[in-house]
Amino acid sequence: MIDREQYTPGPASGGEVRKDEENWTLILVRELRHPPEKVWQALTGPAHLREWAPFDADGSLGTVGTVKLTTVGAPAPQVEQTRVTPLHSLDRRFISMGDAGWHICFDVPDRLLSGTPIGRIVAGEAMKFGWARLNPEYARQFDIETPNWPPQLDRNS
Repeated sequence: MIDREQYTPGPASGGEVRKDEENWTLILVRELRHPPEKVWQALTGPAHLREWAPFDADGSLGTVGTVKLTTVGAPAPQVEQTRVTPLHSLDRRFISMGDAGWHICFDVPDRLLSGTPIGRIVAGEAMKFGWARLNPEYARQFDIETPNWPPQLDRNS
């Protein structure tokens, strides 16, 4: 593993949001320059997901069906049964935050597949690796207000 302290994510790019009624869908396009079968395994196989994803899965994300996802790094584990689909819907308030997090998450398998793993970066740890810069960058791209995260105290209070 290379020194992960030297990792810095690139600028916010490849993010798109679509609105359908009340649902906001985040679409993050990343080009991973590796053979498609290796990328597919990294993105769908439970063992590979443990190397980079912000969740553990009890089954493959490569087939349609129900899978249990358990968050990693959250103060309290969040477990949910979900149907495997290619889209991630988020509350509009969290679109830029989600894109910033996924941006960092997808850098990890790219480096892993290149033979220079930096290890899983999830939850609060992402704050050390450029998340706070990416969040407002994506908010500007999506023309939304930058979420107040982490919460800042109002100095007038």
